[in-house]
Amino acid sequence: MVTIHAARLDDLSPRVLHDLLRLRVDVFVVEQQCAYPEIDGRDTETGTVHLWTEVDGEVAATVRILVDHDGTRHLGRVATHRDHRGAGYAAALVREGLSRLGPGPVHIGAQAHLEQWYARLGFRRSGPDYLEDGIPHLPMVRD
Repeated sequence: MVTIHAARLDDLSPRVLHDLLRLRVDVFVVEQQCAYPEIDGRDTETGTVHLWTEVDGEVAATVRILVDHDGTRHLGRVATHRDHRGAGYAAALVREGLSRLGPGPVHIGAQAHLEQWYARLGFRRSGPDYLEDGIPHLPMVRD
């Protein structure tokens, strides 16, 4: 059974915030060799909720819930530590994020190679492919 933690930025301990950001940088900047500003300011927004799971006291996976000013809802920054991939942590976090957002459309900007993985979670393509920081992505939505 996976224990899922959730908190807004102001409710995160400094250690957990560090570990969440470290995981995101390790995956998206270092592992994927993509230099970009990972700390993008969205973590501080009032509609943002961080979800994560831990293994042996260490952050194993994370997902970020975002709500835009116009009410558009997103899941993003889905990241799993390389030592914990394939254990179902990210899927559990995405499902929890969807549950917390409730009914209605939820958007993601998926890396193109993960299209089928997101499709298994109920997302469908909602537009053409695009490049984001040199990595092929596609928009997806779950109604």
